[in-house]
Amino acid sequence: MTIARFTHVSPGQYAEAMGERAADAMRVEEIPLPKRATAGSAGYDFVAPAETVVPAGGSALIPTGIRAEMENGWVLMLFPRSSLGFRHGIRLSNTAGIIDSDYAFAKNEGHIMVKLRNPSEKDVVIGKGERFCQGVFLPYGTTEETGGFATRDGGFGSTGK
Repeated sequence: MTIARFTHVSPGQYAEAMGERAADAMRVEEIPLPKRATAGSAGYDFVAPAETVVPAGGSALIPTGIRAEMENGWVLMLFPRSSLGFRHGIRLSNTAGIIDSDYAFAKNEGHIMVKLRNPSEKDVVIGKGERFCQGVFLPYGTTEETGGFATRDGGFGSTGK
């Protein structure tokens, strides 16, 4: 069952998110769209578009250049790749990333950005083109609601009140 598709954000959105790292990064159209490694894989692997250092005891934000359009009733959950967690203790700053179905239409074009945290005492380098996180699409249910929903207009935390 096909419920989603990955596309690239615009070159302008990508350049804005990359900032000063843009010169050393892949061009947005060169970034491979996330894909599963095997037919039995649940996770779609995302690659780092530029070398990223996650400092010891610190964090780093990786703009992926990717957006996900999906049907309502589905969510894309992001997790670090197992190898980064097992070898270095790397984790997402918010534990698991939640990409809602309406995020693709936010002002930032639904640009998926991943913030990694490094609790270790050594810097961890994620190489340009290295697979660093994976996304899994999951269905979700809702309760009986009567409305009063916020309209998504921004990126991270944009529906907070």
